[in-house]
Amino acid sequence: MIFRGINNLALDTKGRMAMPARYRERLMETCGGRLVVTVDRDRCLLVYPLHEWEIIESQLVNLPSLNKQARLLQRLLIGYATEMELDSQGRILMPTMLREYAQLDKKIVLIGQGKKFEIWDEQSWNENQSIWLTDMNDDESDMPSSLENLSL
Repeated sequence: MIFRGINNLALDTKGRMAMPARYRERLMETCGGRLVVTVDRDRCLLVYPLHEWEIIESQLVNLPSLNKQARLLQRLLIGYATEMELDSQGRILMPTMLREYAQLDKKIVLIGQGKKFEIWDEQSWNENQSIWLTDMNDDESDMPSSLENLSL
């Protein structure tokens, strides 16, 4: 199951987001509509089907506990991880804590990222997208060696 594309959405007054119809059926088939939402260091939210999150969580739990960066990742990603379920209308309720972390306002953007989604405040997404495009054009020397043979 691969998620792709950009979707402009809105949070309702209760903080609910309707998952686009094109993803709902796949999510119901693969994970019964059960999702995990957590935070990302870029101040957006990550949305995983439950079974995909369990793989990530297992990797996080097994990181070395004496490593400072590993502990920080565990605190953020596992600490904020919240299980959710699509309701009968295909919506998920974003807890206040997660909405505040990602500074989500009414207008949001849902981006398919392969096995997960990202949720951004629309204004933050637009600002960051401009920065990323500029960075990509300005400096190609920081490209990891694993991407050098990628052909698009």
